[in-house]
Amino acid sequence: MSYRWTFAKPSREETIPLLQDQLNVPAEIARLLAIRDINTFEQAKTFFRPESKDLYDPFLMKDMEEGACRLSSAIRNREKVVIYGDYDVDGTTAVSILYTFLKSFGLDVEYYIPHRFKEGYGINPDGIKFSIQKGANLIVSVDCGITAIEEAKYAKEKGIDLIICDHHTVGDVIPDAVAVLDPKRPDCSYPFDGLSGAGVGFKLVQGATKKLGLPSTLPDQFLDLVAISIASDIVPIVDENRVLMRRGLELINTEPRVGIKALLNLIGAKMGSVTTSSIVFSIGPRINAAGRMGDATTAVELMIADDPITASRFASELESVNKMRKTADMETMNQATEMLENEYNIDDMSAMVLHSPDWHLGVIGIVASRLVDAHYRPAIMLSTVEDKIKGSARSIKGFNIYDALKECEDLLDQFGGHEFAAGLTMSRENLDEFRQRMNEIAYNTLLNNDFKPELEISGELDLGQVDLKFWKLLSQFEPFGPGNMRPVFVSRNVCIEGLPSIVGSGHLKMRIKSDNSAIFDAIGFNMHEYEPRLRNCREDRIDVAYVLEENFWNGKRTIQMRLKDIHVND
Repeated sequence: MSYRWTFAKPSREETIPLLQDQLNVPAEIARLLAIRDINTFEQAKTFFRPESKDLYDPFLMKDMEEGACRLSSAIRNREKVVIYGDYDVDGTTAVSILYTFLKSFGLDVEYYIPHRFKEGYGINPDGIKFSIQKGANLIVSVDCGITAIEEAKYAKEKGIDLIICDHHTVGDVIPDAVAVLDPKRPDCSYPFDGLSGAGVGFKLVQGATKKLGLPSTLPDQFLDLVAISIASDIVPIVDENRVLMRRGLELINTEPRVGIKALLNLIGAKMGSVTTSSIVFSIGPRINAAGRMGDATTAVELMIADDPITASRFASELESVNKMRKTADMETMNQATEMLENEYNIDDMSAMVLHSPDWHLGVIGIVASRLVDAHYRPAIMLSTVEDKIKGSARSIKGFNIYDALKECEDLLDQFGGHEFAAGLTMSRENLDEFRQRMNEIAYNTLLNNDFKPELEISGELDLGQVDLKFWKLLSQFEPFGPGNMRPVFVSRNVCIEGLPSIVGSGHLKMRIKSDNSAIFDAIGFNMHEYEPRLRNCREDRIDVAYVLEENFWNGKRTIQMRLKDIHVND
């Protein structure tokens, strides 16, 4: 797939030479900082050296005083507490944090995670009934609850206090609870609203720790789980999240809890080499697999395990579940692709709304994301569960899928989510009208150019400047993620050394150099379609868009290029 290149521009171009001088770095590094609105020496220092002191006071969050006081009271009075969480990575890590924290004080604590297919997302009456049966005085919800108006009322009627820790979009009404912690609340003045659900739970732990008069460093033991939630839930890795992510990665790479260590051993990931990408592509999907296939308790049991044998058993269970998830994922993707080819004209679809009653509810979100990658237009994958149609939606830049669903609110029983991802439930008789209306909304919102994927370029780079010293500076921009993406560079008029080849499952491999540079190995994943054209233009120059990566082979460290796009200069 070819991209339209757009070049990122700093809001204050004039700060680049100043940063270059003050930090003694190349202009390209200073430009990357300016693009991130880092314009002073102090801002750069905080960016490159994030520390715990840069974390915000949890009591800046609306209702934190009430929430921290209630939780610390439950600890002092040894009350029965139920932690209620979502079934994804963010929810299960959040549950594990609160559960382990309360268990450390000897509390009788239980956790409840709704079954994805039988109960669906969010707080429900069954979970409250479970808490009543267990004799709970307090429910703490994590990564859910902000829309639980009736459920909060029900809990209150039953004499159970409720603390809500959430980070999702707030509705018109705030639930009636002891505390509703959500930095996205319009009346919340917390300085950063990009926390993950586990991040909000972590702030509650910080608050309760302070109320108990315990060392402020006590919650740091949970930063590995917070980091996994941040990377997996695709929240911005900027501001406070950058500090939490950096500290969390340090913990994962030095002293991970036994469950995470067991998982790392199982997948062959070495401590000391775990990055944000490792979490996104290896750790997160395995933790997520349990909830996707129905029951997320295996993931929680792994993360709260306190001995290696138990942890190893649950890690193996997750690996087995993940293999089943992959099989279902592949089958669903093949069926969706066949449906698009045989039943629809993709050129006439501004939004893809696909339904099959047999699709596995746990993988349709993944498949929707892959359809967006393949066809670059919003995708909504729908299945049927107990005579209701349920689904997952994914979107592209310029089309807020949550807002689009809100325009179809009269057709939906339930919906929720973010700008780029959402979930929904509707009656079967509304499917055809929903499909038509979503397509019309997308058609009226998106321009023709919006359907060609955009590749944001951080800047042009002379390959002659790329060496280990440059790489060392660039690596200090990690951890990468939304809001701080790995820089994509463009180098123009480079030439190919030798013949390009295809390796693995359709990956392009070649060697690239410029007139004044070393020769770099370059790999383009799933870019096999470029190979014939590149073979025919070997004597010509090309423009390449790429990210830089470090590669270890036979004890030697080299810098390689991971290709994102190629423009052949005809």
